[in-house]
Amino acid sequence: MYVASTYVKKEMFSESEPDLVIFHANELVTMNTAFGAPRIGEDMSELAIIHDGALAIKDDIIIYVGHTDELMSKFTFGEIPRKIDASNKLVTPGFVDPHTHIIFDGTRENELSMKLNGKSYLEILKEGGGILKTVRETRNAPLEKLVENGKKILDRMMSYGTTTLETKSGYGLTTESEIKILKAIKILNDLHPLDIVPTFLGAHAIPIEYENRADEYVDLIISEMIPRIVKKNLAKFCDVFCEKGIFSIKQSRKILKTAKRYGLIPQIHIDEIVDTNGAQLAAEMNVIQAGHLLKSNLNGLKAMVQANVIATLLPGTPFCLMSNEYAPARKMIDLGIPIALATDLNPNCWTESMQMIITLACYNMRLSPSEALVASTINSACALQMQDEIGSLEVGKKADIIIFDAPNHNFLPYQFGVNLVSKVIKNGNIVVDN
Repeated sequence: MYVASTYVKKEMFSESEPDLVIFHANELVTMNTAFGAPRIGEDMSELAIIHDGALAIKDDIIIYVGHTDELMSKFTFGEIPRKIDASNKLVTPGFVDPHTHIIFDGTRENELSMKLNGKSYLEILKEGGGILKTVRETRNAPLEKLVENGKKILDRMMSYGTTTLETKSGYGLTTESEIKILKAIKILNDLHPLDIVPTFLGAHAIPIEYENRADEYVDLIISEMIPRIVKKNLAKFCDVFCEKGIFSIKQSRKILKTAKRYGLIPQIHIDEIVDTNGAQLAAEMNVIQAGHLLKSNLNGLKAMVQANVIATLLPGTPFCLMSNEYAPARKMIDLGIPIALATDLNPNCWTESMQMIITLACYNMRLSPSEALVASTINSACALQMQDEIGSLEVGKKADIIIFDAPNHNFLPYQFGVNLVSKVIKNGNIVVDN
């Protein structure tokens, strides 16, 4: 089973002198977990904002959250080595992107013209495009090239405010290629400032050599891929693309049951193109998060409520597919389903910007700016089971922070198509400074 480092909260913060402070924030969005983690329903609008807010950081830990005047009286302000004046600025937790596919080779910009001519996602896939094109090119790419590609993507993600992300394999679809992708993720997690959580997605598509033999490929995933990946400690989660023409409910259940038996935490892609009753399966398998959900039926969504499944919504995907249908976010909120947002970064939906995703969520799924920000921070942290470390600005948590050149949180979706980031702080270090 994948083992990540455990973050232990430090005690006796009052005895520590900070080495970095942020002060005079116009809005300090703390996402205080007293409102719940994950937040649901009306609590998704509660940002726990402090005006004229301040933070103090020691090493990589937040040791104070409150008002600027109190911070200045609490510490020897003049002797603090690093000070950031956030006057007229918005300060939030770092973005957590809980659903991405950043390790691949090749591009698919040619498919835009196919979409403009009316070709569907599944039609492009049947013609050898889509995932299968990326699989061919990723299989042929050396490990070093995948690491190089991934670093460029991570650098851009960081520049837009992402501080933690999940990313998946799934563009190999052979045992060795899937292991190669997961090794690239591990190398990047060791080298790059961002924290990267690995997911095994061998069940992303049926590889061409298993055409019309999907059950045999499922057996390969179960008997060979999962045991080897677990033995090498290369993944925390296991995902399946449960969709008509890809992996059935029965096949998806079989894969996820095996993954759970080996200690991987289940998650799932469901009901993106048609309603396969995937939401019901997500509840049955007690997955931590389910992605897409454009077509999920009401009974399935109600079952997700009972099973505490987080709905990870990916508005960039229907946008890139030129669809007018988005996941029914307002219905989900009314039902009490916790919502997270993610980029779904992949060769079909290539954006590194969670700011762009917040804009799409507000304009096309009718989330409020507050709800979208909750979904991009504390709820996304919950989707990765990391809410005790990240996703909010609280004493004892990691100092993962964004300072925006914006006066308040309503600006995030309002001024779009630009990067509003002024600074990004990851583990107490300034990693982006604009």
